[in-house]
Amino acid sequence: MKGLRLFAALVAAVVVAACGEKNAAQHISAPTAGSAVKFFNFGVNAPAVNFYADTQKISAVSSATCSSATDGKTTDTLCLSKGQETTSGTAYGANASTAGLYYSLAPGSYTLSGRITATTDKGVAISNTSATLENGKFYSYYLSGIYNTASKTVEAFVVEDPLPAMDLTTTYVRFVNASSNSQPMTLHLKNASGADTTVGSAAAYKGASAFVRVDPGNYDISTYVAGSTTPVITKTGVAFNAGRVYTVTAYGDMTVATGTNKPTLDNTANR
Repeated sequence: MKGLRLFAALVAAVVVAACGEKNAAQHISAPTAGSAVKFFNFGVNAPAVNFYADTQKISAVSSATCSSATDGKTTDTLCLSKGQETTSGTAYGANASTAGLYYSLAPGSYTLSGRITATTDKGVAISNTSATLENGKFYSYYLSGIYNTASKTVEAFVVEDPLPAMDLTTTYVRFVNASSNSQPMTLHLKNASGADTTVGSAAAYKGASAFVRVDPGNYDISTYVAGSTTPVITKTGVAFNAGRVYTVTAYGDMTVATGTNKPTLDNTANR
């Protein structure tokens, strides 16, 4: 089995699992040796999932609540020693890690998948994506498109995250398009003075722009299609902090104007 290892994130901090919830898999911010992957559930209407590389579970949440709901006594020794996995998983609109952390995998070829965590259809893979992960490189894996309830499938894709060199005085931003029924879009950032910054070139569905250096600060961010001055998706008051690297991702159903599935911009730190 290809191994999964834990490394510290930028500083020599040790993450200690508490008695509540804890990540079942281990994650990092940089591949000291190996490959690093982030996992996102941006498939419209997709169920909550755990992510896998081949048959190896990469992300899951366990609970240390092992007591009987009837009398409060603790009788499940397996739960006490290893925890009990919840059915929550990574829900639509979320990523499987926090604080800019990546999961570490040994380099090689994998089938990446998201598998249902709910009791009904538990373990069913709603995506299967072949990917070759290279040593020392970063990647993001996206569930995308619109979930097919009949086939229990959703689209998915992988993009490389070519992180720029560390620079504590500035920030870097790029754009990924994970909305299956969108046109190619370009991300723009507007600061308080109204100055507009274009982030790379237009990204079609499953595409990514290059990382662009910008001044740290608060921005209103919007996507535009070619030839239009009307924003497609907008998010206000987004902070880009010095020394950080960010990916802004568009996801959702472009035919919907309100509700959970409307087009949205996610801002996640890569580092």
